[in-house]
Amino acid sequence: MNSGPLLAHFERVSNSPDAVPRLRTLILDLAVRGKLLPQNPNDEPVFDLLKRIEGEDARRCKEAKIPRGSRLPPLTLNEFPFEIPGSWKWLRLAELGFTQTGTTPPSNNPEYFGDYIPFVKPADLTGSTINYSGEGISKQGVQHSRLIPRNSVLMVCIGSSIGKVNVADRDVCCNQQINTVSPYFESLGKFTSFALKASYFQELVRAKAGVGTLPIISKRKWEVLPVPLPPLGEQRRIIAKVDELMALCDRLEIVQRERDVRRDRLTSASHYHLSNGADKKAFREHAHFYINHLPTLTTRVDHIKQLRQTVFDLAVRGKLVPQDLANEPVSGLLKRINEYNVSAIKERRLRREIRISPLSAESTPFELPRNWIWVPFGQIMISRDGERIPISREERNSRGKTYDYYGASGVIDKIDGYLFDKPLLLIGEDGANLINRSTPIAFIARGKYWVNNHAHVLDGISEGFLRFIELYINAIDLRPYVTGTAQPKMNQAKMNSIPIALPPEDEQLRIVAKVDELMSICDLLERRLSDAQTECRNLLEAILHHALNGVAEIGEHRGIAVLDTLVAGVAERI
Repeated sequence: MNSGPLLAHFERVSNSPDAVPRLRTLILDLAVRGKLLPQNPNDEPVFDLLKRIEGEDARRCKEAKIPRGSRLPPLTLNEFPFEIPGSWKWLRLAELGFTQTGTTPPSNNPEYFGDYIPFVKPADLTGSTINYSGEGISKQGVQHSRLIPRNSVLMVCIGSSIGKVNVADRDVCCNQQINTVSPYFESLGKFTSFALKASYFQELVRAKAGVGTLPIISKRKWEVLPVPLPPLGEQRRIIAKVDELMALCDRLEIVQRERDVRRDRLTSASHYHLSNGADKKAFREHAHFYINHLPTLTTRVDHIKQLRQTVFDLAVRGKLVPQDLANEPVSGLLKRINEYNVSAIKERRLRREIRISPLSAESTPFELPRNWIWVPFGQIMISRDGERIPISREERNSRGKTYDYYGASGVIDKIDGYLFDKPLLLIGEDGANLINRSTPIAFIARGKYWVNNHAHVLDGISEGFLRFIELYINAIDLRPYVTGTAQPKMNQAKMNSIPIALPPEDEQLRIVAKVDELMSICDLLERRLSDAQTECRNLLEAILHHALNGVAEIGEHRGIAVLDTLVAGVAERI
C-alpha cells in the first residue's frame, strides 16, 4: 500500500463524516488480508496450528459424540473472498471453535436471573467493549441458557444492528439474537474478531441475512462463512499493530471532536454577537468577522440552519436593512390596516370572536428602531377561520376537481372542493410542530385550496404585508403561546396576543427582499456543502480502495509500516 495519497488528501477527506470509521475499516481489511505487516518465514507454519485445532476438534466431537467431518462441507475456491498470503489458510468459521446461538431463560421464573454472570443483549455490544452492567443470570439460570466462555466472539445476527462484534473477556450468557464462536484456543479470539469485523465478512453476513424488514442470519449459515487463518506468531504481531493503530484512531477522533466543539462555540458566539451587537459599529465588526470566516463557520448543515435563523432574527429586529426616515410613518400603515380590516369584516360578514388586549411593556422582548412600533398580532390581522365549511370525505371525493389541501405541516393531501381562492397566511396550530420546527410554521397559500382545522387562516392588507408577517412568525419562539400537554396547540387567543414589531410598509418590502436574497445564498451554501461532502466521500473511497487493492503482489508492504505515523501526523495537523 502507498499511504502517500491518503496523507496528502486527508485534510480534505477528513471533512467526510465517516473518515475515521472508514480508516478503522481499512486497518482491519489490511490486517485480515495479510497486508498490514510483512510475513516472517521463521513463524511456525499455519499447518502446525491447524493440526492442533483439528486435534482439539476431534477430541470435543468424540466427547459430544458428533461424527467428525460430517458437520462442515469443505471450502471451494469460488468461496474465497480474496487472495491471502501463501503461509495462511482459509477455514470455515466453525472450524476455529464451537459455535452457539444464545438463549434466554424462561422470563416467568425470577430465580433464573441474578448476578452470577452477565446476560448480554445486542445493545450491550457497543463496538469496542461489552457493557456488562445490565441484567445478569443466576447460577441456576445458566442451566436454562447457554454458557459462552471468555474469549468467545459474539456477533448480533438479527435486526438493524446485525453485524456488531465484540470479544467477551469473561464468561457470559446471551440472548438468541447473538451468534457466538468460542475458538478452541483462546489466542485465536482476537484475530477472529478482526475477521468478523472486516468488510468482507460483514458483506457476507448481510447477503446471507437477506434484505427484508428483519434481516437475520442463522447459526447454520453463519458458521460456514470463510475466515483467514495466519500463523500464530503473525496473528500476535497483527493484533499488536491493530491495537496500536486503533488507539491512534481514538486520538484522531478526540482531536476532531475537540475541533468541532471549538468551531461550534465560535459559530454560536458569532451568531450571538450578530444578534446582540451594542451599536451599529459593533454590528458591522461582527458581520465582517462572520463573512471573513464563512468557510469555517458553515461546515455543517446545522450551521447553515443557524445562519438562516440569525438572518430572520436580524430582520425582525430592524438590523438587516437601514431605516429610511422618509418612509411613510408606521402610524399611517396602522390606519390603513384598520380601514381594511373594518371593510373586510363588513363585506365578508366576518367577526372577531376574541377581544384583543393591548400589549404590556413586559411583553415586548427587545428594543425597536425609533420608526417601528409594537402591536398585538390580532390588531393587524383578520381571522378567516370562520369561513370554513365542513365537508365530508365522501362529499369531497365526489367533487370533480382536485385542489390543494393544507394542514399544520403544509400541503399534506389533495382533495376535492375548496374554500379559499386568494393569497392568505396560514399558521399551524399544532403545538408539536410549533415547538420542534420540523417545517415552516407560517406560509402563504395561493390558488384554490382547502384548509383543515389544524391551521389558522389569516388575511392582511396586502401580500407584501403577509410576507413580512410570515417571516416574523417563522423567526420568533412560539413556545410561550402553546397551551396543553397531551395535545398542545396555539389557539386564536394566544396567537392574537403575540407581540409584533411592525416597521413601515416600505421597510417591510426591503426586509423581505433582503431575506429572500440571503436565503438564496444559504441555499447555495447548502448545495456547495453537499457537493463538497460528496466529493470528499468519493475521494476517500477512491484512496482507500487504492490502499487496499493497489499492492501488486501479496507480501509487498511498502508504506504499511507508516500507517501509525500517518494517523499521528494527521492528528497533529487538525
